Amino acid sequence: MTLALITPAAPAPAAAASVGTDFYAAPGPHSTVKLHGGPDHTFYYPADLRAGTRYPILLWGNGTGATPEAYDSLLQHLASWGVVVAAANTKNSGSGAEMLAGARFLIEENTRPASPFHDAIDPVNVGASGHSQGGGGTIAAGSDPLVTVTAPVQPGPQGDVRALRGPSLFVAGQTDTTVPSVYVRARYHHADDVAAIFAELRNSDHYFSNGGGKRLKGVLAAWFRYWLVDDQRAGALFFGPRSSCGICGEKDSWSAVERNAKARQIT
Repeated sequence: MTLALITPAAPAPAAAASVGTDFYAAPGPHSTVKLHGGPDHTFYYPADLRAGTRYPILLWGNGTGATPEAYDSLLQHLASWGVVVAAANTKNSGSGAEMLAGARFLIEENTRPASPFHDAIDPVNVGASGHSQGGGGTIAAGSDPLVTVTAPVQPGPQGDVRALRGPSLFVAGQTDTTVPSVYVRARYHHADDVAAIFAELRNSDHYFSNGGGKRLKGVLAAWFRYWLVDDQRAGALFFGPRSSCGICGEKDSWSAVERNAKARQIT
């Protein structure tokens, strides 16, 4: 497969000293590159990617009828925080199959000397996230042994949450009428076998109006920073006593936060 270079993003400014999601909503330390290629994917990754430094994989699934371009700002942002994002160029990502194909491609490219991803991919730490139908696809992909952590955003009905193999962050929108918050919460409640968190974006509809997009960038960057690269500062946003759980106290951003028994045991 060939990879076609598009353009690098501008260098990211240094983030402000903060432990809230606003810290992770600011651009990360890496400038980013965007490529088309592989099994019909768009890849977003740090521009300083080099052999010998391993970066985790983050799979992305689009909503129904959408392409990665609809989420370009979010995906550039996540890559700026030190992950290689594989976004399937499909408008129907609910099976999770296209998402998983991106992971398998990158893992194979990691072994190919001529690849820009050679010896730069961490094949053990693989996350998955997606919006709407892509959120359902995230749950479906999360049943595969390749995927270690997920974050379905306003997920559709695809996938079985009881088959998830790793921690999961369920994101809902308080004013979402396309995938209502009550539906997302019900899916979260069935994720008993993994550490799971439900977080509802205050005043946000299905398309992240009223600042929801910025808050989504921050919470997803923090969630995957913790689980994929062991960023302990990011972990403090989700775990520990409720009185000190970062997102639990961000009332202006989150209209509801709930953690299941397994998540409450993480310190």
